[in-house]
Amino acid sequence: MRDAFHSLVTGLTLVTRYVATAANVSGTLVVLGLVVIVNYDVVARGIFNLPFRGAYEVVQFSMVLIVFLQLPDVVRVDRLTRSDGLLFLIGDKYPRFAANMRRAINTLSAIVMALIAVAIFPEFTDMWETQDFFGIPGVFTAPWWPVKLTILCSATLCAMVFALKVLSKSGSDRPS
Repeated sequence: MRDAFHSLVTGLTLVTRYVATAANVSGTLVVLGLVVIVNYDVVARGIFNLPFRGAYEVVQFSMVLIVFLQLPDVVRVDRLTRSDGLLFLIGDKYPRFAANMRRAINTLSAIVMALIAVAIFPEFTDMWETQDFFGIPGVFTAPWWPVKLTILCSATLCAMVFALKVLSKSGSDRPS
């Protein structure tokens, strides 16, 4: 039974690793696309006096996508900004206590991310049904639902990553 549970956790960890990495790659591609758009806007504005209409809206939209596409992988490899000073100080002298504190922090983090996913779900469904747009009509508009879907999927994946860290055999924050 214990081996089956460990195998399940290991399998889910492997799947979340691939999904988080793929999301991170997608976020990186959004960054590259944003670089192209901003450079195009600068050149077109300066040389041809023909700015990219909607550059501000694209940047705004892209920033949210970048953050939430890359967040699960950042959580997975323990690069999320937080203070681990106390854990490092007590880790050598009290390793079991430090491991339990890590598990508690990861448990709370999983709960918070799950709550974010639950809170954003109605917003996503509302945006999907109403097809609300942001931007300036006649200049540039885009639907809101892709942003809400990205936040929903990211928060769900982050909750899974944190939960799998709690359930892992070692319980450590080592990259999975």
